[in-house]
Amino acid sequence: MAKGRTGLIAALDVGSTKISCFIAHAHGDGAIRVVGIGHHAAQGVRGGAVVDMDAAQTSILTAVSAAEELAGERIREVVVNVAGGELASQTFAMEVPIGGHEIAEAELRRILAQANGYTLPAEHAMLHRIPVGFTVDATRGVRDPRGLFAQKLGIDLHVVSARTGILRNLATCVERCHLDIEAAVAAPYASGLACLVEDEVDLGVTVVDMGGGTTTIAVFYGGEVVHTDSIPVGGNHVTSDVARGLSTPVIHAERMKTLYGSAVPSPADERELIDVPLVGEENSQTQANHVPRSILNGIIRPRVEETFELVRSRLNFAGMDRIAGRRLVLTGGASQLQGARDLAALVLEKQVRVGRPLRISGLADSTSGPAFSTCAGLLRFALARHGASAEEAEGVPGVSPGRLGRLGQWLRENF
Repeated sequence: MAKGRTGLIAALDVGSTKISCFIAHAHGDGAIRVVGIGHHAAQGVRGGAVVDMDAAQTSILTAVSAAEELAGERIREVVVNVAGGELASQTFAMEVPIGGHEIAEAELRRILAQANGYTLPAEHAMLHRIPVGFTVDATRGVRDPRGLFAQKLGIDLHVVSARTGILRNLATCVERCHLDIEAAVAAPYASGLACLVEDEVDLGVTVVDMGGGTTTIAVFYGGEVVHTDSIPVGGNHVTSDVARGLSTPVIHAERMKTLYGSAVPSPADERELIDVPLVGEENSQTQANHVPRSILNGIIRPRVEETFELVRSRLNFAGMDRIAGRRLVLTGGASQLQGARDLAALVLEKQVRVGRPLRISGLADSTSGPAFSTCAGLLRFALARHGASAEEAEGVPGVSPGRLGRLGQWLRENF
């Protein structure tokens, strides 16, 4: 996929719960070996957006420094993710006459120049421009039309964008850490690159990345990502519900959610009691507050169920539910909640598996789970875009299209 690239590549996952940094060596055969890993609790980030520049900068520097120390290397460029900023996804169809001639690069330039006429949502900046298929006369699904003869050439172009202010704040924060942004990638797109196998990408699959502050969605079909979306609900909202419902500090709510929480109830929940420290009484041992596990799970399930119902409604609204088929890959830190997979299968009526980073060596058990899928996918994206020059979209570091192989390289260099 990225034959020929060697050397150091770095990925920076700026999430609402944690900041992660992977430093890896890329080998000429496309293999990736992670040599440095750093992660730190996120401060100054909410809903995938930077809300406190100084706090976010400190968190990023801590994670990057830990990865650099472990790798014994210093990095200058990173590929970063974009999870917030109201990810928007649009597909544009264009067509130009060919007149029965052979399709050459001049015709591709012409149709891509015509594609520049599309308009983005207000206050949005470009993240990705991805050709998802060409049409040669009445034949659809053509991957590379060059060398074919036709009367008309059409293209379906998938454009992913995010709010300009969100992107600029993220870029400024990373630059204040003395790092250059090689590319910015939509989080669910990166997660899909890390977790999916080739057949899933071709036949159709939905990736649901459940983070701390956001849940992001990507639909893959025909070898490309054809739709992205984001929902401002994540694992932190479940924790907040538990903290409010049981009047317990947030740190204890997170612990109870992780150790005892489940999105699917069990008959034993009524009999099992758990300790719940009350707000302001953490140090008091005189009165222990015990509640059945069923109360905890009764708080967790509605929020998780609501999240999956929002995913279903967004897919239906975009007309992507049938395109994606019945396959769904659940990933992200919040997907590790017990019962989340079963509840997703019930609500979304799909075959669900939990996605973890694939085809990347050097990851320890603690960093090879769903919580690190996005960071691993950023490394794979860095390989895929090798040889392309970085773009600027309204002053924000942008991303070149995602088509792989000779066609993708040409599109990235000329469009």
